[in-house]
Amino acid sequence: MTGKLLIGTASWTDKSLIDSGRFYPASAKTAEARLQYYASEFPLVEVDSSYYGMPSERNAVLWVERTPPGFTFDIKAYGALTQHPVTPASLPKDLREALPNVVRGRRHLYDKDLSPEIREALWERFASALLPLDSAGKLGVVLFQFPPWFLPGRESRAYIGQVKERLPQYTPAIEFRSPLWFRDDETERTLRFLTELELPFVCVDEPQGTHASVPPVVAVTAPAAILRFHGRNTAAWAARDASVAEKYNYLYNPNELEQWVPSIQRLVAEANELHAIMNNCHEDYAVRNAKQLASMLGALPPAAPTPPQPRLL
Repeated sequence: MTGKLLIGTASWTDKSLIDSGRFYPASAKTAEARLQYYASEFPLVEVDSSYYGMPSERNAVLWVERTPPGFTFDIKAYGALTQHPVTPASLPKDLREALPNVVRGRRHLYDKDLSPEIREALWERFASALLPLDSAGKLGVVLFQFPPWFLPGRESRAYIGQVKERLPQYTPAIEFRSPLWFRDDETERTLRFLTELELPFVCVDEPQGTHASVPPVVAVTAPAAILRFHGRNTAAWAARDASVAEKYNYLYNPNELEQWVPSIQRLVAEANELHAIMNNCHEDYAVRNAKQLASMLGALPPAAPTPPQPRLL
């Protein structure tokens, strides 16, 4: 393998992971201690809280201070920027108060409910919040996970082009949740389009055989490559009444991970850097599988040095 391989999980703050008691030591009782411990075990993490609410510069500064040199954060884009519905409460207070009365009381807001001024402010604040990570060399990719109703076509491709224009300093990575991007000849067109924009394509492992299943296409379209493992809980994946926790409740067995080793070796050979993320965040499943995969690939990082503790004088 010639490229750099980073393996991690999608969140270090998942409640079921903390409650399981099977990863963090008993001494890691604070958010700071848990991030420091996580960063001693893995070189990469995906921040998913930024999907549910706008990230803040203050948190980004703390993340920089609490992790060793070379640690990498992939940031999931805020839902309103990926055409997902968001709750009004997730908007910054001043932008929420600027909403028209007719939409402010709704349970969910969509892109069409936001004025051009609010949209512009969201993009600007999202980009600004990532600056501390970028300046410290700890920002990986910005993950744009588009919803199942984001379908292939001129408007969708134009929107992806706008994403690149709005975040010229960063590296947006594109994940599709509609299998229509990979039907028949559409696969080649999708990958060619991302290659022309030099945007990383997000490869996925997820349940197959449902109407919502995206196939495990393996391709490199930019210097960075991304691979996300969503588990294989087929029964819950396309169920309307399944919770997020149920969809990702899956522990890969060693054989299932080993099947990915040749494809990972290919991705690393073709890309400058590959980020492999375990998104099966249920109890300690993601960290267990991430360590298993790293062991198979000889990619377990050395433990990071323990940050010095302040002394009382």
